Amino acid sequence: MDTQKTINHITDWMKNYLKESQQNGFVIGVSGGIDSAVTSTLCATTGKPTLCVELPIHQHKSEVSRARKHIDHLEGRFGNVTSVKVDLSNTFDTFKSSLPEIENKDVQDFSLANARARLRMTTLYYFAGIHGYLVAGTGNKVEDFGVGFYTKYGDGGVDLSPIADLMKSEVYELAKCLSVIDEIQDAEPTDGLHGDHRTDEDQIGASYDELEWAMEFNGEISDISDRQQEVLKIYNSYNKANQHKMQPIPICEIPDEYKA
Repeated sequence: MDTQKTINHITDWMKNYLKESQQNGFVIGVSGGIDSAVTSTLCATTGKPTLCVELPIHQHKSEVSRARKHIDHLEGRFGNVTSVKVDLSNTFDTFKSSLPEIENKDVQDFSLANARARLRMTTLYYFAGIHGYLVAGTGNKVEDFGVGFYTKYGDGGVDLSPIADLMKSEVYELAKCLSVIDEIQDAEPTDGLHGDHRTDEDQIGASYDELEWAMEFNGEISDISDRQQEVLKIYNSYNKANQHKMQPIPICEIPDEYKA
């Protein structure tokens, strides 16, 4: 991949879309992960106003530290970048305490993890509304169109997706070219929705390199290893289960004769 041409293409696309939308700039949630770091740097590279928002919810200290270091680095490089921190921990706790208890704690924990992402989305759109900004999405191709590893109307609730046509490995290539800090480039990917050390690979059961392979696999099952068969099974399971995220919202079309 020609990383510089790719960066130029994405930033030109972003500037054109911003102009067509008649909005003033971009707002983005910065998590301390590679995807938000690359996307926020792309936003900054456009030269348009870019608001980086920290949205911790009982976040692990290492994630908070990486996010802050990245934002400080961006603000030092780009005069169009500003930042704000909104700690949503108390808001989340209030929301959680108002909910009825259920017996299945695993299901409840999963739903609450998604609620964190939706609280963040709501906050980003608050700032977008105030400033006339577009919310920039941070999903890559594997997450958005492979395994659906994101929260519907959470981190999936955005106005534009600058890196959604890039594999995770390609996001890392851009990170190097964009001079994203090493601490973020070296960190293991995590969605940060559980307040612990679990990584994306821990949750999915396969690495992003393996998922990229599965996403592009078109060979014979008999020709691949046991581990590759397992990865393919994991990939297909996520892809099938999360089609409701990846497909446009279905519309029930009413026959014309019913409306006459």
